[in-house]
Amino acid sequence: MKHTYILENLNCANCAAKIESKISSTEGFNDVSFNFATKKLSFSSEKSNTLSEIQQICDSIEDGVTVVDSKATVSKNKSSKGFDIITLVSAVLLGLAAFVMHFAFQDAPEIIIFALSATATALAGWKIFFKGIRNAVKLKIDETVLLIVAVIAAFCLGEFVEAAMVTILFSLGEFIEAVAVDASRRDIEKLAQIRPDTAVMVSNGIETVVAAEKVAVGSTIAVKPYERIPLDGIVTQGNSTLDVSALTGESLPIDISEGGEVMSGAINGSGLLLIKTTKEYGSSTATRILKLVEEAAAQKGQQEKLISRFAAIYTPIVIAVAVLIAFVPPLLGLGAFSEWLYRALVCLVASCPCAIVISVPLSYYSGIGAASKIGVLIKGGKYLEALANADTFVFDKTGTLTNGRLRLTKIKALNGWSENEVLTLAAACEKHSVHPVASAIKEKAADLILPVLTNYKETAGHGTSAEYNGKTVQCGGAKILSDNQKTTIGNGSVFVLYDGELIGELTVEDTIRAESESVIAQLKELGIKNTVMLTGDSAANASSISKKLKLDRCYADLLPANKLSKLNQLKDTSKAVCFVGDGINDAPVLSASDCGIAMGLGSEAAIEASDAVLSSGNLSKLPDAVRLSRKVMRTVKTNIAFALSVKAAVIVLAALGFASMWMSVIADTGVSVACVLYAARLLRSKVR
Repeated sequence: MKHTYILENLNCANCAAKIESKISSTEGFNDVSFNFATKKLSFSSEKSNTLSEIQQICDSIEDGVTVVDSKATVSKNKSSKGFDIITLVSAVLLGLAAFVMHFAFQDAPEIIIFALSATATALAGWKIFFKGIRNAVKLKIDETVLLIVAVIAAFCLGEFVEAAMVTILFSLGEFIEAVAVDASRRDIEKLAQIRPDTAVMVSNGIETVVAAEKVAVGSTIAVKPYERIPLDGIVTQGNSTLDVSALTGESLPIDISEGGEVMSGAINGSGLLLIKTTKEYGSSTATRILKLVEEAAAQKGQQEKLISRFAAIYTPIVIAVAVLIAFVPPLLGLGAFSEWLYRALVCLVASCPCAIVISVPLSYYSGIGAASKIGVLIKGGKYLEALANADTFVFDKTGTLTNGRLRLTKIKALNGWSENEVLTLAAACEKHSVHPVASAIKEKAADLILPVLTNYKETAGHGTSAEYNGKTVQCGGAKILSDNQKTTIGNGSVFVLYDGELIGELTVEDTIRAESESVIAQLKELGIKNTVMLTGDSAANASSISKKLKLDRCYADLLPANKLSKLNQLKDTSKAVCFVGDGINDAPVLSASDCGIAMGLGSEAAIEASDAVLSSGNLSKLPDAVRLSRKVMRTVKTNIAFALSVKAAVIVLAALGFASMWMSVIADTGVSVACVLYAARLLRSKVR
């Protein structure tokens, strides 16, 4: 069974990583994934009482964590937060008073400075001290234990003001970090607001508000003006406009009327709509989008995995270095033990890996959230990385670079016939055919008067034929031509014969998407080295499209297996390959690419096989997705470099005796706050 729990009061990213690791290594728990941004723990297990076991694991690592079912209402303890603010503000005021008295008034009574510092320390750090004592009893040495030791040492050495300021700085940093993380979580949780929980069912003229998940397919629901549509369906009554920006990233509203399809999550305009549902709650568009975004956390990027492994070996190494700093120099007669112990404590407090452990996954998740806002659903950090690193983009043709809608673009009349005569004869011959090519010919001749033909016939793979003035008219591909005629034809795709004589060539082409040319140009501006088209269409049609779009390479007449073979060849010569396609036959290639991108929310097979989805169904957001993924990777690398540089600098300065405890606190909580804020900006930043 799949289980999802919320881990309340878990604000330590390093502890969260330890909890996830311990659950993963516990027998009976599989596919374990913890999303620090949403506090959601997901796993599969056949055990009957998983909640209590998870609670025990959390208690063994981090006190105060409460495990609740994801469907339960998460408590909001506002009074506790208010009390924390009051005590922290009081501590800051008392600490500043002690600081001013100590440095501005040389003759200030020591007892008053001690009292102010001790009170400020107690107010700012009482929670931290309780936590540190519990951890020390469990023999779990973390920054809270180290802070207690450092504060006690400072008081013993008579550094009352430093002890108070270190505690205040630590608490202030923890508070700001918690606020920043909560703000990011709220931004991420806003994504869930695209899915209404209730629907207004209409039965026999009576409206009833019910849970959206209880509405059966085929039911009629009413969507009032300016409400979100809860379920996918077809409009049976009413006219309105729809805001689909939350689903596709497109800002312009779309018109909807009777018979039109609507997606859940869209916001209705000013008209009342009656909708016949076509999908149940769990299969509707909004639910599928949320599921894709929420499950993205399970697909960790290489940087996330690297940081998890790094944190596991980093802490023991730093502790070993601190032990050496504390004991080796005094044994060599290079100073007092108390002095070197203080330096070691500064190193340990500064070395906490929380800044990196929290900022890296938060960067990925913020990037995935930001991408969903522009209509690009990315299924995990590893695919963000692939999108950022890709130097080759491979496209399917029909329905991806083109609209999948054929159009007659050129008529070449032969042997004394006019273009109009050729067109009208061809359209009349194709009168009863439903083939896409026939539709394109008939559309071109829609305003013309067609001759009356008789004895219509259609042969699969060859085309159509009929009789006109007692002679046979044929319209079809090159198979209807004689060997001699084949040597004289041009680049036409459809040929017209009258009594066996070739009287005209028609060029029928797929129409290029309005945004395709611009998208290819933008990708090249972004430094994409190879833009490639793989298609099952004819070489002539494929070459024409490729030249118009200025693609680097084009491969035509390919079966699905041939597409897969070509893609694997491209992977051998590229850093990363992204494939963009829309059809069921694209599923193998979507799966094989480093990042497979499906067009729209249409084909289930393509979406399941893909790693990202362009929910708007067009290519316009693809360059933005590349820009955003690169911005995420820059953020990840910047945070890692910044955090490690600051920590390394403080550790070196501490070992040399130039860094005090307040500097180590800034290197810990201060760097964490900076990294969190820098990562969280991705949710609100502009792509370009």
